[in-house]
Amino acid sequence: MKEKLYPVHIAILVYMIQTGVVVFSLPRIMAEAFGYNGWLMVPVFTLIAALNIGLIAVVYRLSQGRSVFEILERSLTKIGAYPLYLVLIVVWSLLGCMVAKHYVYIFQTMAFPTMHPMLFKLLIDIVAFLLLIKGVYNISKATMSFFVLTAWMGLLLLFFVPDFEFARLTPFLLKGGTETIRGGLNGYTAFLGYELTLLLFPYVNTKKGFIKAVHAGNLLTGVLYTLYAFVAFGFYSLGQLTAFRFPMLDMLSYIRLPFVERIETLFFGFFFFTVLITIVMYIWASTEALNRMFPKAESKLLAAVLLIVIYGVSWLPDTLSKVEIWLKWLGYGQVIIAIGLPVFLILILLILRRKEQGHA
Repeated sequence: MKEKLYPVHIAILVYMIQTGVVVFSLPRIMAEAFGYNGWLMVPVFTLIAALNIGLIAVVYRLSQGRSVFEILERSLTKIGAYPLYLVLIVVWSLLGCMVAKHYVYIFQTMAFPTMHPMLFKLLIDIVAFLLLIKGVYNISKATMSFFVLTAWMGLLLLFFVPDFEFARLTPFLLKGGTETIRGGLNGYTAFLGYELTLLLFPYVNTKKGFIKAVHAGNLLTGVLYTLYAFVAFGFYSLGQLTAFRFPMLDMLSYIRLPFVERIETLFFGFFFFTVLITIVMYIWASTEALNRMFPKAESKLLAAVLLIVIYGVSWLPDTLSKVEIWLKWLGYGQVIIAIGLPVFLILILLILRRKEQGHA
């Protein structure tokens, strides 16, 4: 009997997939897009993500826990589903790839500047592969351990309380922003990752707690993102937030401990654990789709080949700015998948149900 995922595993997995290095630039994104008190849009994005999760809940209820791949192949035929699989594989695998390289470039600005970024990227891919081949249940157990190692970092906000000023928030609400739609879309991509739970239907232990766990993970992410953004808006002025590329990293540099220098490097290193889970889950999702296209191939071999291919692709963007451009456009594709795939599955399931009732 295969081990199943419990609600607590799902909740922490969703939180770890959503949370990443984007948190360090989120206050700037909110400031640029919405201006004064832009942090207020973070709870709004949390709510939008919750509504999107509601679509996944409808899919889960209509499918009765069946694999989304089975649903697609029943409606589109196996060959007909291949183009959709290819889109999912490309977007998800490249997202995992670029998230890793984004982390590498930021970390390299803080430590090991002479180390070749692709060597660091290779080490991350090897670790990701070793975790990936253990299967989703063991990935979830590792996620629980990594969560314990990183959850305490929210307490770092207490260091900024003495320098927090409500006057910096000003009475203006959402004024002074530029490119609100595009910037808001970029901000919303920070919440994505929950759509991967569509692939977890066959792995869950209980039907009742699954969607509640997804909502819990999203809520935890939303609460922490809101706190980070709120503190940043009270710690920096709007002009400073828009000037700093990674405001949260600059904030960490203000923390002084007697026994550690460059404390922000140490804290950023802890974020490797959340980044690793994000990478692993996107590659896992891509491998699951690849397995449907090549059912006779060994899963470990497919994962290895996929990682080698995207490692080659990761050589193309050779600067941090270029990586961020890739992530921006992949994020737009991810938004389409996060909303469009559940809607498409709902339509398929309703059509299949009507056909079944017609034959009954």
